[in-house]
Amino acid sequence: MSADWPSYELGTGEVEQILDLAGRVAQDPGEPEFYDLRHDLREQLPAGLRGFLEEFRRTEPAAACTVYGLPIDDAKVGPTPAHWANGGRTPHAREVEVYLALCGMALGEPFTWSTLQASRMIQNIVPIPGDELRQNGHSSDSLLEFHTEDGFHPHRCDYLLLFGVRNEDKVATTVASVRDVRLSAQHVRVLSRRRFHILPDDEHVRQLALRDPGNPALELVRQMVEDPEPVAVLFGDPANPYLRVDLPFTRCVGDDPVSGRALAALMAQLEDRQFDIVVERGSLLVVDNYLAVHGRRPFSARYDGTDRWLKKLTVSRNLRVHNGSPSARSPRVLI
Repeated sequence: MSADWPSYELGTGEVEQILDLAGRVAQDPGEPEFYDLRHDLREQLPAGLRGFLEEFRRTEPAAACTVYGLPIDDAKVGPTPAHWANGGRTPHAREVEVYLALCGMALGEPFTWSTLQASRMIQNIVPIPGDELRQNGHSSDSLLEFHTEDGFHPHRCDYLLLFGVRNEDKVATTVASVRDVRLSAQHVRVLSRRRFHILPDDEHVRQLALRDPGNPALELVRQMVEDPEPVAVLFGDPANPYLRVDLPFTRCVGDDPVSGRALAALMAQLEDRQFDIVVERGSLLVVDNYLAVHGRRPFSARYDGTDRWLKKLTVSRNLRVHNGSPSARSPRVLI
């Protein structure tokens, strides 16, 4: 990805407009109903910001874009939660979530998973004790390897939004674009065939198994682990393809060294062409989940309320084709 990805800086008047709007919204943007009851709010985003996000969606100019300039009051937002389920619900944090929700609505239809964070639409990405070495967003000591967000699922998001509530250690998110990759024609052909399995990452099973073992979505996601459908890693126009991959959870179908070499060539090029993006306090990173893979550099968590804290939202360009979870009250909650 080119280092000059699109960016937008909020002006003083725009910040005032956003904070005034967020302060007047009573509904919780963490609940699915918010996005149906308050769809009118999208039009109240500052016109310049809304136009920037809509152009990013329409023209696909890069694998990511950034928006800067929303002030975060460290004291008012509260300490970094010790767990995704605890804290992070101060009035100021609610304002942040409203802003993130409106940006998501400018890009498409926000949604969530019944398997993650109790189906909450806007989620907390924080380091959790005991998860230091896991391949998930709550790890710290380990490199979070390149992946398409929820790459195992046919209805994965089009856009991943990450907002920086706190990141004083400047922990970098890594991003690489399929547009910067140059592969042989043979490797492209192999990667464009259904010769790969992408399994659900552990969190999609673990959270429900621990907190809601009777949820019917748990059996469905376990089936995806035990009997995955073969998929292609590259798809769309062979000359300008899209991408889906999750390196720690991707397997070649059968004993297939040809596919393994093609996958290794792809990942090597993505690693060679990666960029670090620090999602700092008050900044928003939007990742095009069809063009980019992303990960995170390792860091040392303190667990003292000052660690890196991001808010996360996933967005689809079209929810019409999706199937909601059988246990969910909203079509915005998927299996």
